[in-house]
Amino acid sequence: MLGPEASADEILAVLVDLGDPVRAAQSRRFFKTGQGEYGAGDEFVGIRVPELRRLARTLQGAPAATITDLLDSPLHEARHLALLTLTANFDSRGADQALWVAQYRDAVRAGRVNNWDLVDCSADPILGAYLLARGDCSELFEWAAEEDLWRRRVGIVGTAAFIKAGRADAILGVAPFVLDDRRDLIQKAFGWMLREAGKRIDRTVLTDYLDGYAAQLGRTALSYALEHLPPADRARYRSMR
Repeated sequence: MLGPEASADEILAVLVDLGDPVRAAQSRRFFKTGQGEYGAGDEFVGIRVPELRRLARTLQGAPAATITDLLDSPLHEARHLALLTLTANFDSRGADQALWVAQYRDAVRAGRVNNWDLVDCSADPILGAYLLARGDCSELFEWAAEEDLWRRRVGIVGTAAFIKAGRADAILGVAPFVLDDRRDLIQKAFGWMLREAGKRIDRTVLTDYLDGYAAQLGRTALSYALEHLPPADRARYRSMR
């Protein structure tokens, strides 16, 4: 059984042993690892996310150096496990939260958080939660202003922490930076967060935004945002494009 004292090499050996070649091949297709695709060149051993979450619980308390070594691995599952462990360490709410967030920022800037599942499992519970506790979402605007796909997605998905707390200012502040971005993974994240704001805060947060910007939203973002609105409202906003 792995524990927080395990070395990165020991953890990687366990990941390889747990791997499933058939699942690895499926993951390579699912996460678009072909030449010219957004996950080009990424490597998989084939491990289910629930198994990675179980391992992360056993690794809670692992030192920053071990997490960095895992983030530097070419294996997608190793980076995913590192981010889940980093989240577990951050959630311990100790005095080192600022250090864990700094490590997360460094990982994003270094290109280690480089697929949608890696962003989505970490941007909200680490960066978003940290900024929410300080009452200031402006750093998310900086990430959303980045041209890099994954950094921009971090800025969008990080707003989830504010949305869950009943605050719409983060997603509405991010919106101008991403409104005209037609990349599929930006569109999906933006529409998803708009939808969540309408569900979790108040439907008028969503409808007021759509009243002003539905005509400018990309089709994918609009489709995601409209999912839980009544059919008549969905038809009306689609007709505005």
